[in-house]
Amino acid sequence: MRITKEQKQENHERIVAAASELFRERGFDGVGVAELMEKAGLTHGGFYNHFRSKDELITEAIIQGFGEIAERYSGYDAVAAVETYISRGHRDARALGCPAAALSGEAARQPNETRSAFAAGIDNLVRVIGDDMARTRPHSFSTRAQAISVLAQAVGAIILSRACPDSSVLADEILDACRADCRSMIEHGVHR
Repeated sequence: MRITKEQKQENHERIVAAASELFRERGFDGVGVAELMEKAGLTHGGFYNHFRSKDELITEAIIQGFGEIAERYSGYDAVAAVETYISRGHRDARALGCPAAALSGEAARQPNETRSAFAAGIDNLVRVIGDDMARTRPHSFSTRAQAISVLAQAVGAIILSRACPDSSVLADEILDACRADCRSMIEHGVHR
């Protein structure tokens, strides 16, 4: 049975969406092709009708994940974005969270094409934070550097908090301290 171009595109998008969530939840090596095709509601054999390799899918899934994050935080100012990003909700929702917090360590060991897609996603987040900081603090001279620092601290806060047991005091202390520091950096251009 032949499928239409539209159905093939829908299937492709379902595979990428399923992979994006599964990779963020369990890592690139923690998910097999058969499992992700099952989650997408398709047969294992159909994978190579859509992708040349798992690496190609990983790259598309990274782009999808960063796109979801950019869309989720569109309309937020930088402080509101940080408040939402550095939170228990984000920490606990790995599959729906930011690819930078979920996959940075693994992305560093991926092919250049995947790392380039990852870098583009990070750069977009830096730009969004920096644009808002420049808008609210127009006389600041280093908003891009400050935006990079804010994003790095936000990502690190989620990573370190996830490394602790969920109920530990330290897990919440990390989130609280980094959220306050990032808010101060955004509002005043200084660490608290």
